[in-house]
Formats: sequence, C-alpha cells, structure tokens
Amino acid sequence: MIEPASIESTDVLIVGGGAAGLMCALTAGRRDRHVIVLEGANRVGKKILMSGGGRCNFTNTGTTPENFLSTNPHFCKSALARYTPAHFIELVERHHIAWHEKESGQLFCDDSSKQIVAMLLAECAAVGVKIQVGCTIDSVRKTGDGFLLDTQAGSFAAPVLVIASGGLSIPSMGASGFGYEIARQFGHNVLPTRAGLVPLTLSGTHLERWQDLSGVALPVQMQCADWSFRGAMLITHRGLSGPAILQISSYWQPRDPLIIDLLPDVDALGFLREQKRQRSSAELKTSLAELLPKRFAQRLCETTIANRPLGQYRDTELAQIAADLKHWPIVASGTEGYRTAEVTLGGVDTDELSSATMQSRRVPGLYFIGEVVDVTGHLGGYNFQWAWASGHAAGCVV
Repeated sequence: MIEPASIESTDVLIVGGGAAGLMCALTAGRRDRHVIVLEGANRVGKKILMSGGGRCNFTNTGTTPENFLSTNPHFCKSALARYTPAHFIELVERHHIAWHEKESGQLFCDDSSKQIVAMLLAECAAVGVKIQVGCTIDSVRKTGDGFLLDTQAGSFAAPVLVIASGGLSIPSMGASGFGYEIARQFGHNVLPTRAGLVPLTLSGTHLERWQDLSGVALPVQMQCADWSFRGAMLITHRGLSGPAILQISSYWQPRDPLIIDLLPDVDALGFLREQKRQRSSAELKTSLAELLPKRFAQRLCETTIANRPLGQYRDTELAQIAADLKHWPIVASGTEGYRTAEVTLGGVDTDELSSATMQSRRVPGLYFIGEVVDVTGHLGGYNFQWAWASGHAAGCVV
C-alpha cells in the first residue's frame, strides 16, 4: 500500500519526453500549470537528436492536412491551423538557431539537432516544468480526482494525464507500445499499427539482381495505386530506400505493385531516337549511362533490356524500351519494419478524441498527442509539425 506522503502531486503529468510531450509541457507551463514529464529513456528528445542526419528537419513550411495519413483525414486540421510552421520558426529564431530550407519547404538546423532539444528544455525550465528521466512506469490507475502512476522513481498523481509516448518505430531509441496499452486500458480503440516511412525489402531474383549495387542512387518517380512521389531512390543490400521509397512505403501494402519512372521529366523515346540518329554505333547501355548511374544502366541492360548498338533497334523496339524506363515494375517482399521505420502508422482512434484539445471522449482528463495517435505525416518535417501542433493543442487546455 502506497502511503499518501510518498506520492508527488502536480497539475499535469505527461508521459513521454519527445517532441509532442515537451511542446505540451512548455505550453501548459506558460499557463502557470505545474507540469511533470516522465521519460523512460535516460534523456529526452532522442528521436529529435537523430532526425535529419543530426540536423533535425523540424518542420515543413508547406504543411497542409493533405500531408497526413489518418482514418479520419479531417482530425488533424484544427491543431495544424492553430499552431503553424511559422509559430515554430518564430520560436527557433527567438533562440537564435540558424536554419535553412533544404528542399520543398523542409527546414533544418544549420548546426545540430541538439539545439532544438536545448531550446525545448530551456522553454520548459523557464516555466518550471519538472522532467524525470529514466522513469519506467509500472502502472497507471484512475482515481476519484485524476490519475495515479506508480513508477521506478516513485508515485505521481495529477488530475490530468497526457500520453505522448510515441509509437513503435526505432525500438533502439526506447520506442514501445506503452501508449497503446494505456489507451486500451481506458477503453479506447487502437487501430492496427505498421511501420511507415521505412525502406522496402526485395527477395529472390529481384534482390540478387540489384543488391551488389548497394549505394547507387538516382532520382525517380514512385507510384503505388493512386499515390505518386518524386525523390531519390537508393539501392541497399536488403532492397530499396531513399526519400521516394520511404514516402511510398506508408501507402504500400504487401503484394501491391510498384511502378518506377526511372527518367522523370525526360522524354525517354525522344532521347533514344536522338541517340540513335547521332550515335547509331553506341550501345544502349552507353547512352542510358548519360541519364542513369553507369552501373545501374549496365545492370538494367543485362537483366531486363537487351543491349545492342542503337542502330540495330527498330523504332517500335525503342518505343517499348522507353515505355519500360518510364514504367519499370519492381516487386517488394516487405519492409525493414519498426527497426528502421521513422514513424508508426495507425494508433489511437481519433473518433474517440477531441480534435480541438486531444482529450479523450471516454475519460475526462486523459489526453493523447503526437505519434501515438492515428495521424502520420509524409517525409519532410511533417511529423514534427504534428508533434508541435498536437502538443500545443493539449497544452492550451490541460
């Protein structure tokens, strides 16, 4: 039996010291709420630190609701409208953190992602937020006036509990299904989860054909069903990665066909005809190497397109080759899973949350924010923007 004196009471308990949790904490703290953040890892913001190659792609200036996957595509609109990329940029600039736009609205720190974590911690410290790291939670209980959490660092009580524990992606960073367990404990529906923004794997002939080209990258247009994304494709020793692959992976399902335009923005047939006219004795692989990585062009000709001098191809054959280059099929066998996934798709059903506050419609005082919710962004800073926006939405009312 826990003695009342051993319980530390506060206004708001937040489980998870990631992007969403820290944003919620500093926002609530500015409203003179007493906040304690409980983080299971030995430090906060681990995913922030590793993101963007250590420079943190902290937002995207082009953020719209269309950049997010959710069973309810309207759910994210309210939070995103009330805390925009401009709001976070203002915070970053107030802390004199230099940043740059890499491409397509993606904003990165000039120096290090450590600056973003330091900024969030400074904002939390300024309003008296207490952060407890290395805090493994043993149980969560509903009490008459709130919630009681028993942890390895003691017991904590508050009328408000915010779950910001993230998803299952990158377990080496401490990811777990804790948030989903708590949701189910309190009667919430949790939609099926799977890895998102994750490399795809190949097997059999497809893998044998390409794996020794690991490290080769090229710009492509990826298509899966009705979805299409432009970006780099990287061949790995397990399959395919790179921005275009990561983007399409969130929509890909096993056995879905993938179609790759290997020459986006290039009139492939016009190029081949001109090459035949000017260099009829040149082999096809030689001409293709002007537009594709040399090793890739050679392997393509060895395995899927017969390689001959261009002058030996009929116009109908060139038309077929051009069509193949613009609609190259690839069969993925799976994904690399949560081990390397940047996000987790699915999660706490938004039908049971308020889109304005993130509060549970089932249990007053219980909130879910960030990745644990069934809202997942595209690659390019959108998931951080959801973390900031959902954390801010809850922080304004808890």
